[in-house]
Amino acid sequence: MKTRNWIKSGVAFAAVFASAAAQAGGGYFAMGYGPTARHMAGATTAYAEDAFAGASNPAKWLAAGNRVDIGGELFLPQARIKRTGSNSIYDMTSDSDNEFFVLPEGAVSRRIDERSAWGLTIYGNGGLNTEYRGHNGVRGSNFAPDRCNDKPANFLFGCDKLGLDIMQLVIAPGVAREVAPGHTLGIAPLLTVQRFEAYGFQAFAPFSQRPTDLTNRGWDWALGIGVRVGWLGELRPGFTLGAAWASRVYMDEFEQYEGLLADGQLDIPENYSVGFAWRVLPRLRWTFDYQRINFGDVPAVGNGVLATLLDPLGSPLGSSKGSGFNWENQNNFRTAFVYDFKPAFTLRFGYAYGPQTQRDTGLNSVTMNMLTPNAEHQVAAGFTWRPAAGNEFHMGYNRYIAAPFRGPSATALLGVGGHERLEARVDSVMLGWSWKR
Repeated sequence: MKTRNWIKSGVAFAAVFASAAAQAGGGYFAMGYGPTARHMAGATTAYAEDAFAGASNPAKWLAAGNRVDIGGELFLPQARIKRTGSNSIYDMTSDSDNEFFVLPEGAVSRRIDERSAWGLTIYGNGGLNTEYRGHNGVRGSNFAPDRCNDKPANFLFGCDKLGLDIMQLVIAPGVAREVAPGHTLGIAPLLTVQRFEAYGFQAFAPFSQRPTDLTNRGWDWALGIGVRVGWLGELRPGFTLGAAWASRVYMDEFEQYEGLLADGQLDIPENYSVGFAWRVLPRLRWTFDYQRINFGDVPAVGNGVLATLLDPLGSPLGSSKGSGFNWENQNNFRTAFVYDFKPAFTLRFGYAYGPQTQRDTGLNSVTMNMLTPNAEHQVAAGFTWRPAAGNEFHMGYNRYIAAPFRGPSATALLGVGGHERLEARVDSVMLGWSWKR
């Protein structure tokens, strides 16, 4: 109980550094962290020009040198869900009201000596923040009259607003050490705080092992810890390789939502990346990254949508086999170009592709993923301007693009059916400032 009180006392700090928002490609992972990574669609495993190494590859802290980086991203997501063809009063359309977020982040790195450095990165993950206020307008049509009285039904047959809100704040302190000429290793513990809220799921109560801890319980909090390790190697002048691995972060249970999430937990999945940075011309560098995120190993997101509907007694909501989002392990590919236009001005362009995290577009995926928009493509551009020695101003733009996600509704098992469609898009603008010495 003391731990939970401590978590709640840290709400203000956590909320400042990471509010949840719909992310691109990488499920509830951002494609990049820090000013340069956001300019480059995250293709920075082997590219070290800021202190955000704790979020990508801790070995980069030595190359980053002595610096402080702060930034903020204005995040503008749009999401619309629609059900048609049910031949009933449950056809409806709703737009998410969460369309504006500010996402701050910060990092610092310091040389200890010529061969070692320490750093600290603070960043956030999101991805499941949607709030649909639409309903069908028919009083008494909800599936939970004991909780909703005669209110109209929302998209999932409960009442009032429907949605999820998750925030993951990660604090990553660590060290980097050159172990051989041109080869550096780094390590960073991942100290994680999560905030979670769900509302509008009243109709799911009969399927839950803990119906009183299912929905509309306000924010709940959880702690977790993991680790990220990395390597950076300069194989020849102008050409570096990088690799990083992050363990699964096992989170505490959300006690107020043990009747909704599988095992009551939402772990951060194991992930790893490899990449290169190559100076192909004196002023031009090319980077490329491959990243793997093992979403399918986390029951809350990897379990099938139909798991509970097909076996409500053996796999109730909240159990280890209860329904999730049917996400699979994901492969992301990223590339970027960096052009040093002048000593005081650098341009960056990036592109990333990550297939939809959902395993398919059938009954076992579509309905729950109306609440979790995921983009497939990201384009990014930005610049760094150095107005004076030791000072850098960063500005960038990102567009997250997703093809419509659509398919048959899992509500066919509840006698409704029809087809559902999710359309999502995100624009973002970031600003940052760095101090070097």
